[in-house]
Amino acid sequence: MLPSPNGSAIAAAATGSTVVAGCLRHAAAVGPARQGHGTAERPLAVIAAGERWPDGSLRPALEDLLGAGAIIDELVSHGAGPLSPEAAAARACFTGTPDVAAAVASCSSGLEPARSGFADDVAVATELDACAGVPVLADGAFHDGTGS
Repeated sequence: MLPSPNGSAIAAAATGSTVVAGCLRHAAAVGPARQGHGTAERPLAVIAAGERWPDGSLRPALEDLLGAGAIIDELVSHGAGPLSPEAAAARACFTGTPDVAAAVASCSSGLEPARSGFADDVAVATELDACAGVPVLADGAFHDGTGS
């Protein structure tokens, strides 16, 4: 899974060979779409993708961790579990953050684009459950997989 190049808060839920992209903007849509996954019988991985530093090394991003936590929280509300310690920590990060938009806007990966004139992009990226689509990777591109 490639990290998001621009802090778009991508988290991926991989179920077998299906890869679903999720973020804060459509976390609620991903939970029902993956209903039945995330159990011992049907395991699921949620990956906070992060970004890359200029040297190519991984740059963890708060918005990606929060996006993963939001997706995990939705999955749990649809019967997923038990959670790994990592998944539980991501979920706790999301549920324990009283103002997700403010947290992202004030972290380094939120301040950076704001200083470059892209504060509106940060605000849009942190709109919780603003989209109903579920992007599913197929043939090398993401397509709307709502209902799949």
